[in-house]
Amino acid sequence: MDHYKTIEEYCKGIGISRPKHSEFDIRRFKDNMKTINLKQPPFRHEFFAIALKIAGGGKAVSGHHTDFPEGYAIFFNSPFQILYWDILPDWEGYYIIFNQDFISKSPALNNILNRFPFLKIEKDIPLEIEQKQVDEVIEIYDDIFEEYHSNHDDKFHIIESNVLLLLNYIKRYFRKVDTTLHVSEEVRKTDLKILGRFQTLIDTSFFNNSDTNLNSKSHSTSYYADKLSIHPNHLNRIVKQITGQTAKQLIQIHIINLAKSRLINTNLSVKEIAYSLHYESPNNFSSFFKRITKKTPNSYRKNHNI
Repeated sequence: MDHYKTIEEYCKGIGISRPKHSEFDIRRFKDNMKTINLKQPPFRHEFFAIALKIAGGGKAVSGHHTDFPEGYAIFFNSPFQILYWDILPDWEGYYIIFNQDFISKSPALNNILNRFPFLKIEKDIPLEIEQKQVDEVIEIYDDIFEEYHSNHDDKFHIIESNVLLLLNYIKRYFRKVDTTLHVSEEVRKTDLKILGRFQTLIDTSFFNNSDTNLNSKSHSTSYYADKLSIHPNHLNRIVKQITGQTAKQLIQIHIINLAKSRLINTNLSVKEIAYSLHYESPNNFSSFFKRITKKTPNSYRKNHNI
């Protein structure tokens, strides 16, 4: 199964033109129809996507969702979901796609999964919306599209604000419907619930730094397995089966994303960031960060003008 780690790899893999930027992209479905693979075999990618589907025939499968609403719909792709489709060349609408580096650079999008839980892999339920709501969100997509293709130096500040606006509108729409009506039996499977609880535990373990007893325990699969009352091997099997990543890899991805965000958006020293991420020594944190990113924490911060 193909696994796309960059947005450029993803665009090439599905048969559309290269993105203008490495961390964020916006597309109109009708523009993609000229070259896209109408029948795309199963794959995974490492990004978030938020799409507005106005029209389009055929079948698209996103994670555990095999049936999209028949009318206007907003749907989501979460990192590591399995995706595939067999569609007709008549899709209309928009989608945005962005990676963790885009999130890390934006203070406005900090803690995005807790604030907007519909982006989580076990909760990303396609949402049917009305014409009035289509008019509201398509205006936001239009603004993002115009900024994206502009030459303004500050265009990504505007784009970030509009992404946040889009997310808040969608959050409002979810409050107005009983989403349990849209949840398939697949969502109720125990494995998805365990994955969701695991991801939430990772979030909360690094969100509350007052627990000085955590230390490096929060870096280990066994710590979370114990919290979930299951064997570490069982947790790892579930995570690997659904996401294609090991439990340890998901923990490390979360730590790296938090580290990047704190290096870019705060004045905390590397030492302070290391302790906030439950490393027992700054050297251990720096070695881990360099092994994953190929850069030291200080060089990463310097490259992002902080």
